[in-house]
Amino acid sequence: MTPMTRDANAADAFGRVLTAMVTPFDDDAGLDLDAAAKVARHLVGEGCDGLVLSGTTGESPTTSDDEKRQLIEAVVGSVGDRVRVVAGVGTNDTRHSVHLAEQAAAAGAHGLLVVTPYYSKPPAAGLLAHFRAVADASDLPVMVYDIPGRTGLRIGTDTLLRLAEHERVLAVKEATGDLFAAAEIRARTGLAYYSGDDLLNLAWLAYGAVGMVSVVGHVAARACAEMVEAVDKNDLAAARAVHERLLPAVRGVMTRTQGVLMAKAGLQLSGVLSNRVVRGPLAEATDAEVGLLRADLEAAAVLAST
Repeated sequence: MTPMTRDANAADAFGRVLTAMVTPFDDDAGLDLDAAAKVARHLVGEGCDGLVLSGTTGESPTTSDDEKRQLIEAVVGSVGDRVRVVAGVGTNDTRHSVHLAEQAAAAGAHGLLVVTPYYSKPPAAGLLAHFRAVADASDLPVMVYDIPGRTGLRIGTDTLLRLAEHERVLAVKEATGDLFAAAEIRARTGLAYYSGDDLLNLAWLAYGAVGMVSVVGHVAARACAEMVEAVDKNDLAAARAVHERLLPAVRGVMTRTQGVLMAKAGLQLSGVLSNRVVRGPLAEATDAEVGLLRADLEAAAVLAST
């Protein structure tokens, strides 16, 4: 499959401007499905054509399997006719990931995000078997997620070359920062690439990425879509202008503490969420951190000044 063909398939399967959506909780840290549907509608209204549920930003380590199912059903029921809903199903237990993939398909998800198994550091053969097992668990398209800074293990070129042979493995969410290796894999396999690092969105798009899976998209989805459109038009100057305009927002959301804390705070500042509650071991953003975030979002012109 050529890069152009796989890119088009991936764009249809997952979208291009995806937000790694937070999982809203009520004041007692219970799952808030009404708030989740509201966040989803807000993000779609701002220009997202894909939503990733139950990723790290969705606090997947602290939500139960049943909560993950309920979240998919709520979001698909709210915006599933307008946007691609991608379910995070990656764990460090292959059988558990297969179960989550089957559950996601039954709940109505349109695609799967499968992160590298974390902590256990399997050998290449085990890693390949893990991804293949999850891809075989349903008919849904798969995006693998390479983020060694969190998992302790990089997928590796040889493994990706072999994964590309699987008909349902269409894309890579890339957070290694290795543009050269990704370009080589893309050229050899046609695997579609998505930026998984908001600090490098423009760089990945310039390298041929289909789109992005963004945390900053919670507060700047419209601008992210503008950047993708500008690159599509080969207008690098316009894309760079958007990138530079967003620098304060990227700094505010991604560089001071965990992105999920700032994403929830940003949605609260925007009036989309009523709180910024997270589950332990995370701790919600402090008032001082929120004050800095407000200034950054105002500087990026994605939040009205007060």
